[in-house]
Amino acid sequence: MVYLKFAPLYVLATMSALVVSESSPALPGNNVLTDAEFDNWLATTDANLTFIGDAEPRALINPFGRRATTKTRVTMCDKQVGSVCGGTCTIYKGGPACVGAQGIACIAATANVGFCTLSGCNGNCSNLNQCAVPLGDGFCGTPGAASIVVPAN
Repeated sequence: MVYLKFAPLYVLATMSALVVSESSPALPGNNVLTDAEFDNWLATTDANLTFIGDAEPRALINPFGRRATTKTRVTMCDKQVGSVCGGTCTIYKGGPACVGAQGIACIAATANVGFCTLSGCNGNCSNLNQCAVPLGDGFCGTPGAASIVVPAN
């Protein structure tokens, strides 16, 4: 009889643990921007922008008139003030690559890129979707990053 008394309590505790683990907000990809979010940031920022790779200048961006891109876009900026990323930013658009990013403070991207502490995509690397320093507008603080790993889509 004592066993039956404690069995429902054990089952209830197990079910509670499952519910708590399912409601965790840390879902994969939570820091990856959609193309529309990326375009909105480009259209509304006052940061000084430089485009590299296949990136198009701001004047050519029309989120309503172009087809969805299959290339990854990454914004890398040199200043972070509170939760805001800006300053001088470089926008990379292209396929798989290791992009030099010495001196950057924060990034945002349309794919789960990696950021590494050494040039050549070496050293300690982290994934954007596991950002330890989330900022506003989908950016991630990347203190000490020196290169960005852009994956194949």
